[in-house]
Amino acid sequence: MADKKKEGIILSLGSVNADFQVRVDQKLGETTTLLAHDFRRFSGGKAANVAYLARKLGAPALVLARVGDDDLSLQALGALEDMEIDLRYVEKVKGVTTGFSMIMVPEDGKKNIVLSTNANDAWQDHDREKVKQAIAEAPAGSVLVVDYEVPPFIVEEAIRAAHDRGFTIVLDPSPTDRVDKALFPMIDYLVPDASETESLTGVSATSADDGKKAARKLLKEGVQHAVIKLEDGGCVIANTETMLYVPPIEVEVVDTTGAGDAFAGALAVAILEGSSLKALASYGVAASHAAITTYGSQPAYPDRERLEELFNQICNNVQELHEQ
Repeated sequence: MADKKKEGIILSLGSVNADFQVRVDQKLGETTTLLAHDFRRFSGGKAANVAYLARKLGAPALVLARVGDDDLSLQALGALEDMEIDLRYVEKVKGVTTGFSMIMVPEDGKKNIVLSTNANDAWQDHDREKVKQAIAEAPAGSVLVVDYEVPPFIVEEAIRAAHDRGFTIVLDPSPTDRVDKALFPMIDYLVPDASETESLTGVSATSADDGKKAARKLLKEGVQHAVIKLEDGGCVIANTETMLYVPPIEVEVVDTTGAGDAFAGALAVAILEGSSLKALASYGVAASHAAITTYGSQPAYPDRERLEELFNQICNNVQELHEQ
């Protein structure tokens, strides 16, 4: 990544969960009782994963989230505490269960997730001021990474506050039924996966050409950079002047859990460090590639050395896409 040093931090707002993960040998729906093995318990959730990777790469990270006042909160936050992530804006909501996800990973590694949002949706109207306070106190040059697995009014408050501070804003539009496109002109980087891209644009993101079409639509709706994560593991990144395709490289797919969050986290760190458009997209793809090669999400996230190794393979293959 670029050597340029900034004082900003990664502000990660969104879901924090306790993950319960198993391996399954049959596809869902083939039987009423599905036998599983390799049970694991992890810290998870989009905001947690982004902050975890950012911190592992050496960037300061602060999480804005809600958990319950139960034992699951210890699981959800334990790995973040171990990484010395700033959790002062994570509050425990009395009488509410911590968000949790049940993750089933079949032989092809393409996970299925059942998510119970619980405390992630327990933000209250008075929490608006806490979000604004956190963003107001953050140093200049910070990057906000936010997802919609929390109430939309909190997402809007954070985006507006960060925009007023001149922070770079990375939006993970998941789930898409909560997305308010009126906010797109304030979004610096929109990072939908293939299914989210289709939901937002009507374009199935199965190829670079599809990614180009989808990116054009999102740019017309006001986002500064459209970053389309393709089904093959590559991405298309575009602004009004440049459009690039970052092809995937071949790696063994063990578990796709958390790959999209790894992409967002590495992208945010690259932005913080002043990387070029080509480089930051390549870092995102490199991080997501690393994440799918090991079981679990946070345990699979790369350190700087591993990320650079994959980045060097990926960055050399980036292609410029031209208008037809």
